[in-house]
Amino acid sequence: MTAALVHAAFQQAGEAMVVADADLKVLVANTAFAELARLEAAQLQGLCLYKLVDESCMAMDLREMLRTSDQVKTEFMFRNHLGQSAPVLLSLSGVRDADGKLSHYMMVISDLMALAASGRKTGREVYFDALTGLPNRELLGQLMNESIEHARRRGAQLALCVLDVDHFKTINDTHGQEIGDQLITQLAHRISHLVQGDDILARIGGDEFALLLQQGADEETLAWLLNSIAAPLFLKGIMLKVTVSLGVALYPQDDVEGDVLLRHATQAMHRAKQQGRNIFHVFDSRFDRELQAREEQRRRFQRAITDNELCLHYQPQVDMLDGRVIGLEALVRWQHPERGLLPPGAFLPLIEGSSLDDRLGEWVLEAALQQLEAWGQEGVNLPINVNISPSHLLSEDFVERLTLMLSRHPEVPVTRLKLEILESTALSDLPAALETMRRCQELGIDFAIDDFGTGYSSLTHMRQLPVDLIKIDQSFVRDMLDDPGDLAIVESVIFMANRFKRPMLAEGVETIEHARRLLALGCAQAQGYGIAKPMPSTDLPAWLSEWSERHDWTALAMQVMPPSGESSTSSAACRIGN
Repeated sequence: MTAALVHAAFQQAGEAMVVADADLKVLVANTAFAELARLEAAQLQGLCLYKLVDESCMAMDLREMLRTSDQVKTEFMFRNHLGQSAPVLLSLSGVRDADGKLSHYMMVISDLMALAASGRKTGREVYFDALTGLPNRELLGQLMNESIEHARRRGAQLALCVLDVDHFKTINDTHGQEIGDQLITQLAHRISHLVQGDDILARIGGDEFALLLQQGADEETLAWLLNSIAAPLFLKGIMLKVTVSLGVALYPQDDVEGDVLLRHATQAMHRAKQQGRNIFHVFDSRFDRELQAREEQRRRFQRAITDNELCLHYQPQVDMLDGRVIGLEALVRWQHPERGLLPPGAFLPLIEGSSLDDRLGEWVLEAALQQLEAWGQEGVNLPINVNISPSHLLSEDFVERLTLMLSRHPEVPVTRLKLEILESTALSDLPAALETMRRCQELGIDFAIDDFGTGYSSLTHMRQLPVDLIKIDQSFVRDMLDDPGDLAIVESVIFMANRFKRPMLAEGVETIEHARRLLALGCAQAQGYGIAKPMPSTDLPAWLSEWSERHDWTALAMQVMPPSGESSTSSAACRIGN
């Protein structure tokens, strides 16, 4: 290639290019650089490039970078001859002579504004956040990929941090949007002064920032960053102490492309939120694999609902005083095509706290109503108890959606559907739970507390919650004949329920001896394997016929005397409302 051809290519290149000496004084600049600087090419010769760098941004940092490396790639504000500044991406490479002495620099500058204008969108807002002036998510993506490629070549480390303001919505709602915007602006200003010149700070969401640390970060650095951000801010006379939750993804430990690295840092940030806020959490690839596997399992369960792979089994509930079957509890099962019939414990923990919790709850309610309608036509008129998860009960439109489902089954008496809630359901938002239960009871639906005795506020719930049945947890009932501690708990629950005049039912009744002891203590309603295991709906008619012949159970009341000093009315008290 001839010297003339090299010179022509240099001058006609679309990117602004400069050859400078070891002191960064311009030796030759191409036409694109002259246009960017708003100077003639002759005027640029001998000009120090530092004069074209916005000193307030990174002049000192750039000098430090050049002292430690021959190659620099960073974003900064370029100031032209007219004093106008524009964001640019700088690539600076040192050239050494045969003796290894630095003799020249080759500089290429990309005008980010021009890059935005040449794309499918136009304007500064394509690459920069309007409120803070920081790079936005789109520009961050480009800069991350370039930084990763640069780090890969140098064998260097990167740390990508995602910072989310703790309780920002509360601050915004309390003090107004103007204060919220000022908070974001000042926080951006504060963080930008905490980082090195070649680091990249971007705003990627309403109260979310991304920080790309070009030299990596250790725990001490991350702790210092959190502590520095948490210093009080003063906004229009208001002092606010703002903290952030910080998620970190490290390269090359996490050797992925920029968009995936950002996703990993965001996941880590959410983990920091879950762990209490104002802390940092470093992305763990093992945890990510577990999370991805969990998401895949959830998608599979979602298909199970759509493809009608779920079914309900029903466990009878009886009154041991006269042997009557008084109801059935609906228990969901998954008829998995490969794994067979799966119990709730195999899939309920998987969906807990997700939107699938509500979807499953609605599927169970609809299936139970359909079964009530079918049984009603066959002359089987027993209520069905359906378990409702905490998130489903406390969803905003629970009552409205339940009302709609009931309207689709007008032949089913509303009183045939009963709802069971775990004792812990009401702990998170007792007022909301009370309001939802009140509205359901206005429709004619009764409630039971399931697994009573396992929570932390049993007595409070018995007093406050408008329930029509207390279900004693099977973990206490199952071992009550052998474990004095469990027996004491069962006795206490029965005593409290009777004092509050609440009916009760014992779960986990596995033998006739359990039944006799419960009746003697004053509890007449029961369900458990000793009575029947959960069964498909098609098996119920035959079981009902067989149950009438179980004289050992149907004659229990005649075999049991009430405990000494207690009248028979205390046993009858547990039948109130049935």
